[in-house]
Amino acid sequence: MSNMREREETFERMFVRDEELKFKATVRRNKLLGLWAAEKLGRTGDQADAYAKEVVKADFEEAGDEDVFRKIRSDFDASGVTETDDAIRNKMVELLAEAIAQVKGE
Repeated sequence: MSNMREREETFERMFVRDEELKFKATVRRNKLLGLWAAEKLGRTGDQADAYAKEVVKADFEEAGDEDVFRKIRSDFDASGVTETDDAIRNKMVELLAEAIAQVKGE
């Protein structure tokens, strides 16, 4: 019985660790995405950093990535930035892979 409990606790720890890594990678991705979008919007320095924080915060509106996508899409549309939906979504995927690598390297 003790063996089963130890296995259960090990799996619980692994699950918690994996969820923490996913969260960190998503936040990192959103920051990188925000910096990318800020550049497209012509923002630099502190303005770019502030915008990246806005993108990170946007992800807490609902589960999934749609809230982040909508923020970027809306801001691009309002500023006349011509990026397709596919280009934004592809950048999100690309930056998630980069963020995962960064988080794992910490």
